[in-house]
Amino acid sequence: MNELSVKETSEMAAHRIRHPSKRSAHLTLWLGSVGAAAVIAGFFYFSHAEEQKKKTGQFNPIKPVPSDSVLRSRLKEEQYHVVRENGTETAFRNEYWDNFKPGIYVDVITDEPLFSSTDKFDANTGRPTFTKPISPDRVIEKPDASFGMQRTEVRAVGSNSHLGHVFNDGPPPTGRRYAINSAALHFIPLEKLQQEGYAEYLSLFPKPDSEGEKAEGQ
Repeated sequence: MNELSVKETSEMAAHRIRHPSKRSAHLTLWLGSVGAAAVIAGFFYFSHAEEQKKKTGQFNPIKPVPSDSVLRSRLKEEQYHVVRENGTETAFRNEYWDNFKPGIYVDVITDEPLFSSTDKFDANTGRPTFTKPISPDRVIEKPDASFGMQRTEVRAVGSNSHLGHVFNDGPPPTGRRYAINSAALHFIPLEKLQQEGYAEYLSLFPKPDSEGEKAEGQ
């Protein structure tokens, strides 16, 4: 009986779970704390660096064109229909047709600047309308004979998105009317241009102080 008890005791000791020493546990905890602190410090450093880039105009907000499957999951059904299937949204029932706040309109896929509110006007067509793009190299114009009509289609260079059409019945100084789908655009208001990385476009808008001084001098 005693021999059996000794044998059982030996087997139990062999299978006993060995816990790490307190020193080892403290070392693991210390290394974990150091690692977490490094991650937090890196996050704040990266965030600060990005903010500085935005303030100095060195931050590039333009995104690459994703795969079609990613684009389908990211965009709303109407947005995808417009930009990839050359669709047209319903007049007077879209996001920006009556938006006249100061700011810029960027590509809904790449965030590339396409149009400015300084060139927007009300053409009474129920869609965003501009006299010109923010830069002529951001869009491409091509003949469009769809639906039995002869029109000029407007597409974004960076994303190859269908934006809308351009007509030669616009107001001065360009005489052109860029009829663009809201679904192809994303609006960045003036007060968020610097924050979003578009500081270079602030020069498109008059400063409130200068306007006030001008009014006082008249």
